[in-house]
Amino acid sequence: MAELTKPHLPKHLLKLLKSEKDPLSALSLFHTALRNPSYTPTPAVFHHILRRISQHPKLLPQIPQILHSIHTHKCICSEDIPLIVIKAYANNHMVDPALDLFQRMSEVFGCEPGVRSYNTLLNALAESNQFTRADLFFRSFRKMGVLPNLESYNIVIKILCKRKRFRRAKEMLDWMFGKRVFPDVVSYGTLISGLVKNGEMSSAVKVFDEMLERGVVPDVMCYNVLIDGFFKEGDFGKACEVWERLVKSTFVYPDVGTYNVMIAGFCKCGKYEESLKIWYRMKENEREMDLFTYSVVINLFCESGNVEGGITVFREMVAKKVSPDVAVYNSLLNGYCRAGRINECFDLWDLMEKNDCRNVVSFNILIKGLFDNRNVDKAISLWQQLHENKSFVNSTTYGILIHGLCQNGYVDKAFSLLKDAEEKCSNLDVYAFSSMINGFCNVGRLNDAVSMLDHMVKNGYNPNTNVCNTIIKGFIQARKINDAANLLDKMATMGCSPTIVTYNTLINGLCKSHRFDEAYILVREMLEKGLTPDTITNSVLMRGLCQDKKVDMALKLWDQVVDNGFKHDVIMYNIVIHGLCSIGNVEYALELYLKMSENKCVPNLVTLNTLMEGFYKVRDCLNASMIWGRILKGGFRPDIISYNIALKGLCCCRKIPEATYYLNDAVGKEIIPTAVTWNILVRAVLHSRPMMHNVDVKYV
Repeated sequence: MAELTKPHLPKHLLKLLKSEKDPLSALSLFHTALRNPSYTPTPAVFHHILRRISQHPKLLPQIPQILHSIHTHKCICSEDIPLIVIKAYANNHMVDPALDLFQRMSEVFGCEPGVRSYNTLLNALAESNQFTRADLFFRSFRKMGVLPNLESYNIVIKILCKRKRFRRAKEMLDWMFGKRVFPDVVSYGTLISGLVKNGEMSSAVKVFDEMLERGVVPDVMCYNVLIDGFFKEGDFGKACEVWERLVKSTFVYPDVGTYNVMIAGFCKCGKYEESLKIWYRMKENEREMDLFTYSVVINLFCESGNVEGGITVFREMVAKKVSPDVAVYNSLLNGYCRAGRINECFDLWDLMEKNDCRNVVSFNILIKGLFDNRNVDKAISLWQQLHENKSFVNSTTYGILIHGLCQNGYVDKAFSLLKDAEEKCSNLDVYAFSSMINGFCNVGRLNDAVSMLDHMVKNGYNPNTNVCNTIIKGFIQARKINDAANLLDKMATMGCSPTIVTYNTLINGLCKSHRFDEAYILVREMLEKGLTPDTITNSVLMRGLCQDKKVDMALKLWDQVVDNGFKHDVIMYNIVIHGLCSIGNVEYALELYLKMSENKCVPNLVTLNTLMEGFYKVRDCLNASMIWGRILKGGFRPDIISYNIALKGLCCCRKIPEATYYLNDAVGKEIIPTAVTWNILVRAVLHSRPMMHNVDVKYV
């Protein structure tokens, strides 16, 4: 610390304070000077020391003592000095101390508050959301002889926007014009920002256009706010329109914030190529990139599977002296994990430790990556090394561990880990329990899954709908329909509401068990709860009815689908065509197929296979052959199912030579016959021995 010598005390103190880089040392030097009875501090010294302290929130408690010294020494100060303190209090949400000092300015500093002090306090009230006090305080301006200026009105506009009173804010702009207090870019920018935050994008654009019409040139921040708003709405087209307006402007140019918004916005919309184009343009224009830019681009490369691209940008970033943060390292770590490059993962992990850039997210990424790449032993080893470090473990960690162990077949180990975590009162959440329930269901341990669900509820964890859906699906797969229905009834008492997925799963189970009346009761229940049956619901019901040979009921539902505003998709067509063919009504099945193109629904190979099988069942080999021709003409590649249908149909019609031709065609196209194929042919041979003397089977 610099030393203060008595002979030079008054003359050199300010110079010494300015040379002292450490604010605490400067403060100590200042107090040493005050203890000298022959020294009288000047306003410049108070200005300097208050400015230094105001920049460090931890030193704000020192301010009252300095203010006491100003008052004691009766130092007459300009408004600039109390403004420093009021702003410091305001910036640290200390509104009441700011107000108290404002009211005592004359007493402490020997000066009256001017419009700047009034504006600073008004802004402090606005930032702390004390709108009623702010309104009363603004009304007092004129009473106290202070004339509001442009900054005052801009703060009022900010308050109105915070209160979502946008019409009033717009009226304020118009009023200001009328009073010739001309709004500036801050006035308009504040309203535009408020509208964007509230999702009122069309209104924001109108204000932006009016701004230009009134001769106020938007700054780059106005453009950035609009672009960001449109991206958050998912409207990248409108975001690009604003970008083009900015690029074509002769008054303002894109800054690093603009590029960041564009790159990040395209990423959020899944438009990775467009993000990279903006980034390449940024490089071509030699725009300086900040940490956010590099972080987004590195994450972009890694998320799109190009981890090498991410590494290249990382190296460029380091070369430009931009220090990577933990988010950048986590993006690279995630990229390596997704690429299955585990050795590089651990090399990067060590580098992150060296640079003190690891957190709980890093640990979770690496643990998950190891499990996803079936490196279970390494994942367990890493957990054993670091789980005692609380900074590396959170509730998500346990969920990842339990999920990973279950996915890799270690259900009992996962259960043991969960019990151990509970005994140690570790931080658990629904994800850990739901992962365990999923694990039990996947190996058919439904009783354990239900017990875990009961345990969750008993211990105050509210299961989410996905957890219940998993158990219901398990019950359906085990044909325990009643248990599934009982769980559906209990969901409301557990604080989770059934979704369309819940109902579809149970309806599917009921239909497979031919319990159609109960399935329709569930559909009515869905409607009563405000859930609209979707295409899956309708498809499940139609499939069940067709399998039960209730094709007429399925066709009624088919008509209702359109009446309810849905379009028939290819799955629905396939279900109904299969149902019609199963009862021999191939004419109507063919009619539906021919109408698919009219309804802009493209048939697939399943559609054609189903129709062909239907024709063969009614011994209509001609139309069956026609369908085979459509398969080839439509660009489909017949699979073994197609060939088996043709073989069976031809054999049933005693067309063994033609069947043999299809077999040889399949083999020639490297489609390997299955046991079903040979079973068809053997049966045909046994029933048609006299006809086989002309058959040439190349395969054997």
